[in-house]
Amino acid sequence: MSRFLALRRAVVVTAASTLAISTVLVGVSATANAAAKPKTGGVLNLLGHQPRLDNLDPSRIYTGRDLEFMNSFVTRTLVSYNPVRGAAGANLVADLATNTGVPSKAAKVWKFTLRPGTKFDDGTPITCAHIQYGTSRVFATDVITGGPAYLQSWLNIPKDADGNSIYTGPYKNTPAGVAAYKKAVSCSKDNRTITFTLNKSIADFNYLATYGVISPIQAKKDSGEKYDLKPQATGPYKIVENSKTQLRMVRNKYWSKASDPVRTPYPDEVVLTFGLDEEIIDQIMLEDSIPNAINFDGPLPTNRDKFFNDPKFANRRMNNSDPYAIYFAFNVAKMPCYEVRAAMYYSRDAKALLDYAGGPKYAGSYATGVISPLLATDYAPTKVVGPGSPDFMPAGNVAKAKALMEAAKTKCPADYKKATEDGIVFDVRQSSTLTDTIPINEAAYARAGIKVKYNIISAGYYPTVMNPAKQSDLSATGWGADWANASTVIPELFTTAGGFNISQNSADPGYKAFEAKVAVAMKTTDRTKQAAMWKALDKEAMKNFWVLPVTFGKAQEIWGSALHNVFFWVPQGNPAYGKIWVKE
Repeated sequence: MSRFLALRRAVVVTAASTLAISTVLVGVSATANAAAKPKTGGVLNLLGHQPRLDNLDPSRIYTGRDLEFMNSFVTRTLVSYNPVRGAAGANLVADLATNTGVPSKAAKVWKFTLRPGTKFDDGTPITCAHIQYGTSRVFATDVITGGPAYLQSWLNIPKDADGNSIYTGPYKNTPAGVAAYKKAVSCSKDNRTITFTLNKSIADFNYLATYGVISPIQAKKDSGEKYDLKPQATGPYKIVENSKTQLRMVRNKYWSKASDPVRTPYPDEVVLTFGLDEEIIDQIMLEDSIPNAINFDGPLPTNRDKFFNDPKFANRRMNNSDPYAIYFAFNVAKMPCYEVRAAMYYSRDAKALLDYAGGPKYAGSYATGVISPLLATDYAPTKVVGPGSPDFMPAGNVAKAKALMEAAKTKCPADYKKATEDGIVFDVRQSSTLTDTIPINEAAYARAGIKVKYNIISAGYYPTVMNPAKQSDLSATGWGADWANASTVIPELFTTAGGFNISQNSADPGYKAFEAKVAVAMKTTDRTKQAAMWKALDKEAMKNFWVLPVTFGKAQEIWGSALHNVFFWVPQGNPAYGKIWVKE
């Protein structure tokens, strides 16, 4: 899904080609832990390394793992993915709505009727007005940050002279803006049907309805930015603790299975523990000392063989190709020199880093762009970077990197000085693996005379790198299609209208022509022709070196012996947390 990467592996997030995805699952325990009869009760423990999740506010969550986690337990949306194994898991099913949406007027109008019996965790019945309000919050971009930005460009709301929506959200607005919004997002007289009127035909708009940006929120309970600390529940669990040490959820007594065909809440409590040392988490899994726990981050590279070469873990592990293209986003506003950006790609020792991360078995394959191979219709190797490109050398093409730096010396001397004397700064998440990978990078870049530094972010990673005032020269991240169209990849990553353009590339010489081609692709309804356009645009973005592509990823999951029915959920690229049950 068009969402960014969480932690050191899978956001956003992934229903690419369901057939393609269904064929890449390897090492997945799909039978033994599912054979026993499901049991209600107990505690599901998730063990995490990070100090907290980036966001809990449904309007702001945009990492695949966190979307799957919160939507399984706390947040209901109009439409959901079917939480079952295999390719069928990418199918849409009705959630808060009675169906998956009814389009009309060439898919410029979409209607969803709410099912009866749905409530908030204070017993308040959910109405159209609550979804209308919840949807409005994403327009308050000074308060609600980080979530998908599709609604701002898709809803039929007039723009001001600067091209911005005249509606600015529920906190600061004008009568004209409010009227325009309520015309675009309207409620029926009985407050049961919500209608979205778009400014263009969007045949797959209902896929966006699986995201929390279209979910109910009570205006009287909305605390703006602080809502992120403890959002109100509409799902089977409510948050009772969000502290420095854990996120704890218990059953929501106002949730009804009769009104929710998607979720089956097995545990009595769900507890996500924060800030654990990664090695300690792995030892807990190796020793099975907390049998009702799952590693929320995946095992360390140094411990993978212990899990995947030992048959005793056969029913407690999975190793999957995930839907993410992993890359570093160049902050082009801070690194405008093409030659320096290209030199950084060619001087990087991709082989040493891939080998350290576990090689093809665990870490994936060298990326050829930002469109994942799992997005089969829209993928083709760019032959600009990665395998198939003439200048690609896994251990680094040092001669080419040096030549580029020599050209930079006269073409962009200030950037050359920054790279060779001051140092290029990488934004990275805190992780114990940095102790090993930083020296590999320093040595590789030194071969081309490039100095590197690190901004290690322990908490709030994406809120930091998505803030232009805080983002450094490069930011580690990853991306997967929101649904099966690269329209949720290329525009999102490389245009100013996109929700995750941390490349800050709008002043780059190649930007305007690129943006114009994106606009044409977005209007192209012939999928074969559109797919060819996405392939060409992926190639063009690589030629411009707006990103430094790394790998097409893989992800590993490990869990304790008391957990059952753990399986890989295709659309989210993560375990189906909401389907796990505990045998104590």
